[in-house]
Amino acid sequence: MSGNQTVLVVGATGYVGGQMVGELLARDKPVRALVRPATDAGHLESSGVEVVRGDMLDPASLEAAMTGVDAVVTTAAGYTRGLPEADEIDTVGQANLGTAAARAGVRRFVLTSILTCDQTPQVPHFWHKKLAEDHLAAMGVPFVALRPGAFLDNFTRYGSDPFTTGRLVPTGAPGSVMTFVLTADLARYLAEAVDAPGVDGERIDVGWTRPVSVTEIAAIASRLLDRPIAVGAADFPVGAGTTGEERQARTMSADMRAMAEWFDTGRYVADPTRQGQVFGPVPTPEDAIARFLVGLGHQVRV
Repeated sequence: MSGNQTVLVVGATGYVGGQMVGELLARDKPVRALVRPATDAGHLESSGVEVVRGDMLDPASLEAAMTGVDAVVTTAAGYTRGLPEADEIDTVGQANLGTAAARAGVRRFVLTSILTCDQTPQVPHFWHKKLAEDHLAAMGVPFVALRPGAFLDNFTRYGSDPFTTGRLVPTGAPGSVMTFVLTADLARYLAEAVDAPGVDGERIDVGWTRPVSVTEIAAIASRLLDRPIAVGAADFPVGAGTTGEERQARTMSADMRAMAEWFDTGRYVADPTRQGQVFGPVPTPEDAIARFLVGLGHQVRV
């Protein structure tokens, strides 16, 4: 390990990135965050994070941000932020990161990828992660890609707490079995991956001990809360407008439809063997769901 242990985080103002910054700080890692010029980063600075301004589409800013760092961790994704230039960020921007890391000679590059991204060219935001992995390998960057399943947290991020209202809305068919992950666990794994031995060049699935359906998640939550949790239907309307934002909405809707169709194949399933070897015991669905509910302020049955 180099004398300077500074970790550059790309995506630090995002949902997963913010949690991962906390994990790094808890490990006494000096953290530098690449933040877009117009983004408020006051909460990062108040936590002792060094903030540098830049953009994944500006290669010069990336090279400057990586100067002198030991490792890079990226959780950045244009798709999940709903940005107008999402596709460019997730393709050109990710490639720029890999190129800058190669030039900077970083010791370890940790990429937040997506489960089964190498099997899904029909799902653009999945496939873009596969391309990012391939670019890092081609550039000779010592990297490890963590491939998490679907975020359990997404049930609560875009509206009210469904465990309070009593109704979960799935992305695909309620009975489709697939891998989920808790973002708090992923954040810990990303932080630990910075120094994990013997993982260079690996693509590691991240999930639970077994895949589950949304119907089973509702059943587990019902038992833990001692009250019924129902499952509703998903709806992804395709917009008909012609503005840039409307075209972006249509693209995201088509992408989400392709993702939901993939979920329904039953092949969105992790092999957590390597996860357990590198990061310790793999969570069970019951354990992860219970911890998630407690984090939301619910009391659960033991």
